[in-house]
Amino acid sequence: MDAKKLKEHLIELIEMHGPSGHEEPIRAYLREQWSGLVEDFEVDGLGSLVGIKRGIGPEPRKRIMLCAHMDEIGQIVTEVKDGYLRLGDIHGTDSRITLAKPVVVLARGGALKGVVAVPPPHITRQQSGTPAYIDHRDQWVDLGLPAEEVARLVRVGDLVTMDAPAVELMGDLIAGKAMDDRACVAAVTACLHYLQGRTHEWDVVAVASTQEEMGLYGARAAAYHVHPDLAIALDVSFAEQSGVNGDDHVKLGEGPQLAIGPNLHDGAVKGVLEAAKRLEMKVPIEAAPGMTGTDAAAIQVSHEGIPTVLLEVPIRNMHSPVETVSLKDIDRAGRLMAEFITGLTPDYLDTIAWKPEEDEENKNGDQS
Repeated sequence: MDAKKLKEHLIELIEMHGPSGHEEPIRAYLREQWSGLVEDFEVDGLGSLVGIKRGIGPEPRKRIMLCAHMDEIGQIVTEVKDGYLRLGDIHGTDSRITLAKPVVVLARGGALKGVVAVPPPHITRQQSGTPAYIDHRDQWVDLGLPAEEVARLVRVGDLVTMDAPAVELMGDLIAGKAMDDRACVAAVTACLHYLQGRTHEWDVVAVASTQEEMGLYGARAAAYHVHPDLAIALDVSFAEQSGVNGDDHVKLGEGPQLAIGPNLHDGAVKGVLEAAKRLEMKVPIEAAPGMTGTDAAAIQVSHEGIPTVLLEVPIRNMHSPVETVSLKDIDRAGRLMAEFITGLTPDYLDTIAWKPEEDEENKNGDQS
């Protein structure tokens, strides 16, 4: 995908506001962006967008699902008092970094700009001299309006997101909010672009899922709706940065990563690594010893079980307004998925299936 178009697409994605359960603007935007890249659209019962690009193989064709979540972390108004708004966390917002930050209140009458008020340090310093920790429940948004006007415009339950325009850093790095997981949504878009002009036998089902941050709900419903034969879930992973162990995490620009563990299918992971080899692309491996906490966990156990791969785009400063990614990692994730998809044959699942005779051979080998 053209680097300039990818950057523009990513920035547009992350600057939109769509906390878990309220992804309507992102869904509408992606429907427009994916138009022409897929043949059909569907929306499931939880609001996930499903784009279908049909393959050329004999019917009934196998289906591969590419799933990245489009929701973001956010906050919710829990009280309106004396012209200020008390906040509650929807999921995953770090209260250490929200103080004194600009926010957008997604009120029913329209978006309102505000700031998270912070008491002066002269008042909040403890006897030790260090600033006091202020939890979400004790943080208030100041809209700069009279109390009666605030009471008229804002209601309990209105959503609040960070007002964080994208920042273009040096090189190809971009910082902003909602990179988790819209950087991966952008990778799905890149994959659809790379599939243009290439033939693939399987149907490709691109899914922008909802409510991942709340508990993988959108991916669970989407997997039932789509019923794919194979799936690639996409999410972000920790990149090396100050305070993060460089022995365990990759540098930006060295990804995407592949996870290996019980939540993922070894045979399908091997197939993606073979595709990376054909591209002469370096793909770091991350050990995932337990449930990954990503959409992969929900997809894997859908229906009778779906062979699932987890492809990760590394980011710095996760769950903050300055999540930082490399455009190169996003583009490579798209290229890698497209290469893997074009190599899928109608009998591919037979090559990665667990076979009873193999289990019997392993059993006999253990007894000997």
